[in-house]
Amino acid sequence: MLGEEEDVFDSVTWESPATQAYDAEGHTAAPSRPGPGFRQSTVEGEDERGPHDPKWEGYLVTQVKDPVKELADTKDSYVSYLVTAKTNLPIFSSPTPSARRRFQDFVFLRNNLAKDFPACVVPPLPDKHRLEYITGDRFSPEFMERRRQDLHRFLLRLARHPTLQRSTLVHAFFESTEWHVIMHQHVAHPPGPDSSQGVIDNLSDTLLNAFARVRKPDERFLKMRESVDKFEENLTTSERLWTRVRSRTTAGDPQSSGEDLTADYHDLAVAVQGLGFLESGITDQLNHFSNTLLEFSALLRHTTQNSIDPFLIHLHSLLSYSHAHRAVLKLRDQKQLDLEELTDYLSGVTAERDRLSAVISGHAGSSGLGLGAYLRDRVDAIRGADDDRSRVEKMRKLDIKIKELEDAVTTAHETSDAFSDETLREQAVFQFAKEAEMKEMLTNLADGQIELYKSAMEEWDRIIPIIQRIRVDV
Repeated sequence: MLGEEEDVFDSVTWESPATQAYDAEGHTAAPSRPGPGFRQSTVEGEDERGPHDPKWEGYLVTQVKDPVKELADTKDSYVSYLVTAKTNLPIFSSPTPSARRRFQDFVFLRNNLAKDFPACVVPPLPDKHRLEYITGDRFSPEFMERRRQDLHRFLLRLARHPTLQRSTLVHAFFESTEWHVIMHQHVAHPPGPDSSQGVIDNLSDTLLNAFARVRKPDERFLKMRESVDKFEENLTTSERLWTRVRSRTTAGDPQSSGEDLTADYHDLAVAVQGLGFLESGITDQLNHFSNTLLEFSALLRHTTQNSIDPFLIHLHSLLSYSHAHRAVLKLRDQKQLDLEELTDYLSGVTAERDRLSAVISGHAGSSGLGLGAYLRDRVDAIRGADDDRSRVEKMRKLDIKIKELEDAVTTAHETSDAFSDETLREQAVFQFAKEAEMKEMLTNLADGQIELYKSAMEEWDRIIPIIQRIRVDV
């Protein structure tokens, strides 16, 4: 559809299903746009999808390119990047939106998407000041190119997310000519639900966080967490091993001695060249051999810079992406914790209300109801507040609190269930993204190694006949 630049998953259909409406010009008709939060517009059973399968309403192919230093030679200088896209999403007014954005704009986009979509796995950004394996200032070509690649990967992950790709903030990021106005409006009037104080907000953090673990864990999320743990463990092991390979292959400067292979081949080439000056009969052959050693050293260095280093950076970025997935799982557990703690609190208030009712009716006293109830009765007796009128007033207040807590428990239950459903969808989305990135990452690494060995074979094939021409008199 878009040629070689189109970014698709082999196992994901980006196009909308055949039942989707199209206008006269062939563009998709705008569906009802979901509000911010943790709900996708996924309909159970639609197009034979399961209730937790994600739904893509179109494609978004993004690219970050052309880094330019703005306001050069001033203290306010910065680097801007051209962000472009190709899309058929109805939220965009153009199929090819583009804009220039700086790193701070990416930071704003990422932070506010994380606030607006708390149940979505929002991909992380590269560190603002630190890039792996790159030296020099932030305006050096190497630094800007590495950052461009990281920002490209960030937008690629957003584009692969069925909810984030159609958010109004992502739309403005690519199309708005007044991005600073959009940022101020978004901060002043966030699109999320009203943050009005409710009964949950009035409860202390000590109550809501009294337990570090969910008391009734869901088996589905236990397996999900184990899968994330194993994945991150494997990524960490791979990163450690390939970092060691890199350090043993190309760790030092090619002009200085070191313990890495490139320096060893360079030193060997110098030694062979020196030997050629002593052996006048085979000087030409030894010089060719020395040049081949230098070429092979350069090949190793080239492979490290163009294959191993990008692999390590992508590996570390994927690990950070997995951490964002883990954070969503942790937040889901917190939603369940809130529900469990509110339920317990409601049970305690209800029990106290029933106790007071029993005392007033004369069917029960404070005995047998626990030390806490007994102490409260004694304190009320000392204060002179143990009469029936005082108890009736307490019951009235408890009835009001019970009603508030019942509403809060209902809301917390709905929130927990919705968050759990969305977490299952996020797992599917992350799995798609993970598989695609692993395929891309390992393919690039393998291509780099294949290129290294093909070039090395060509170099050694050229020198072998020359070496074989050497004749040694016995």
